[in-house]
Order: sequence, then C-alpha cells, then structure tokens
Amino acid sequence: MLRPWEFAIALRYVRSRNKNRFISFISVISMTGIALAVAVLIMVLSVMNGFESEVRNRILQIVAHASITGLDGRIADWQSLAAVAGQDPGVRSVARFVDGQAMLVGPAEIRGVQLRGIDPASELRTSALGSLMVDGTLEALEPGVFGMVIGRTLAEQLGVGVGDSVIVLVSQGITTPAGVVPRMRRFRVTGIFYAGMYEFDRALVFVNVADAQRLFRFGEDVTGIRLAVDDPLQAPTVVRSVANAWGGGVYVTDWTREHGNFFRSIQLTRSIIFVILLLVVGVAAFNIVSTLVMVVRDKRGEIAILRTLGSTPAAILTIFVLQGALVGIVGTAAGVAAGVLGAWNVSAIAVFIERLTGFQFLAPDVYFISELPSRLVWTDVWQVAGIALLLALLSTLYPAWRGAVTAPAEVLRYE
Repeated sequence: MLRPWEFAIALRYVRSRNKNRFISFISVISMTGIALAVAVLIMVLSVMNGFESEVRNRILQIVAHASITGLDGRIADWQSLAAVAGQDPGVRSVARFVDGQAMLVGPAEIRGVQLRGIDPASELRTSALGSLMVDGTLEALEPGVFGMVIGRTLAEQLGVGVGDSVIVLVSQGITTPAGVVPRMRRFRVTGIFYAGMYEFDRALVFVNVADAQRLFRFGEDVTGIRLAVDDPLQAPTVVRSVANAWGGGVYVTDWTREHGNFFRSIQLTRSIIFVILLLVVGVAAFNIVSTLVMVVRDKRGEIAILRTLGSTPAAILTIFVLQGALVGIVGTAAGVAAGVLGAWNVSAIAVFIERLTGFQFLAPDVYFISELPSRLVWTDVWQVAGIALLLALLSTLYPAWRGAVTAPAEVLRYE
C-alpha cells in the first residue's frame, strides 16, 4: 500500500538539490522531452483530422453525395429515374445534370474546364453551391440566356468578371467548307463562386441544363441525376438501391468512390505519422531509465539505510516507480496542455509563421485547400496521454527493481 513517506522521498529525489543538481536537471530534461513529444503528436493529429474534415465538407458542397449516369453517357428516360429516386426514404433531393469537357477562351488565357449543366432550383436543394456564391446568383442561370457561373480562381486566370463574355469550345465538331471546326458558343458570366478548393475553383463551371443540352446536342437527354441523401456515409447503399429499383442498366457512383483513394491516403498518412511520433514519445519516456539508473546509483547509501530501518524491497521499488511516474505525469500533463492550446490556435500560428518566413504551408495549386485546418478530437488526446504515461511507467520498472534488490550490507561495508 502506498504510504505518504514513500511519496515524499520520491518527490525529494525529483527535486534533488546541492550536489545532486545534475540529476534534477536530467529529470527536467525528461519532462520537457515527454511534454514536447506529446504536444507535437496532439497538434499533428489535430491538423490531420482537420484536413480530412475540411476537405470532406468542401467536397460535399460541390460534389453530389451520389450520382447515376447512363452507360453510354446519357439517359433518355430520366424523369422516371428521378421519380424512383425521390420515393427512396434515404434520398433528400434529386437534380438532373449534363456533364462535358470544354475550353474557355477569355481575354487573358484559354483554360480547359469541366462544364456542368444544372437546373438551378434543383441544384440549390441538392448541393451547397448557392451558399458559395461571392458575386451574382445561381438563379441567374436561366434557359436560353447562355449564362455561366465560374470559380473565382478561374475568373482571375481568364481575366473576366460578372457581365463579361467568354467563348466556350467543345470537342464535337461542325463540318464546314474549310473542314471540321470545334463547336463554339459565347456565354456571359452571371456569377462567381468560391469553394475554397483549388481544383473546383479553377476547373468547374456551371450553365443551365437546357443550354448544356443544346451545346452538346443532347436533345432532351441528360448525363444523369445527382442525389443528396440524409446520411452521406450511406450514399453507396442508397444509390445502389435506387438503381436496382429502377431496373439497372446504369452506372452508379458516390463521393466515397470518387474520392476514396484520397481519404484512404489521408488515413494511411495519419497512421504512419502517429507511429513515428509515438516513437518520439517513447524515446522521451525512456530517458527516465537513464535518470533513475543514475538516482539509484547515487542513492545506494540511502537505500541501504532505509532497508536497515525496516523498509521492504517493495517500498524501495515504490519510491523509484513513483519518481519516474511523477516525471511522466508532469511531462504528459504539460504536453497535453500545450498540445490542446496549440491545436486550438494552429491556424493563427501557421499564419504568423508564414508572415514571418514568407513560406506557405499549403500552396493552393498543389493541395485541395489553402488554409491549415485543425480539429481536436479528445479521444486522440486521451489516447496519446495514456500511451505516454504507460511508456513512462514501464521505463521505471528496471531501475526501480535494481534499487529494490540492493544489498544493504554490501553498500554499508564501504560507507
């Protein structure tokens, strides 16, 4: 049973003074190492969690939870498919769309884009595109007007704004006396959106579905329908259920399938970083071994005196386990506090470092997002803290055992 005198002796050994200041210094170094390792691990895990969450939320603002397209790239009887989808209890809304590749010719540059024809009213119920508009409105995409909504990055690259015109070229050619030339049409920019994801802001444009059907010569056909479901994680099950209810013969996909490799790579990277930084925590915790070994050798005389006064080997073992545990607890607590504060303020810290050094952590033309996000998950915090404490406790066992088996007679013989 733990007694107060054992704790008092362990605390005195941690705060060694006079000739033993070096041991106290090593204890402080061990605490600092554990604190730094724990804080860095918590902050890195929070950034990885924030990155995954932020990317997922931004993707789902633009990308449909699920979509059903024709095997040949078009569906004629899309009305019946939409009716079947609307009757599914897991589907929140349905929107038809026409997809195609095009080139945009602006005053400044020419850019290849993905052109998507949408019905504005249905799109507002299916995605969060309406909330991403920074100039103009999505409702301005009226049929026959040939209006276009483009991303802010793309608008800057083309050198256009709301009210300006761009030329749209599609690959389907027109035969003329001069040969086959690409089909082209002048569109007017009626709105600009900003999703915060470089891939969408520079390569995705929206037009009215009727205009897209005329441009790609689809007639009344569409590429497919997009579904918004109540639970995005159930999107694969829901879209297959809708396709089977309609009779099959279509291609189904969902956001977990389209971007699955990306999220799996995030999880893999997170696991690797966790293991690597956990090794750093382990190295910092095992510094306690060298500290306690030095303490045991330095306190051999005191150990012998305690044994002659009636202390049991278990009591001596407890003293040194407590000493190492105190180092581990203080270091872990300081690391958790620093890691939590850092995770809550990582964006501000990143901005400060970027301004100070001129280095940008997330270049928008390389990564999906341009800000450094953070999401603190308390389960990760307790997991890291528990592992750090366990490693610190394990590090005390061997030195404490060496102190407990010290023979008093042999030590006192030379004192």
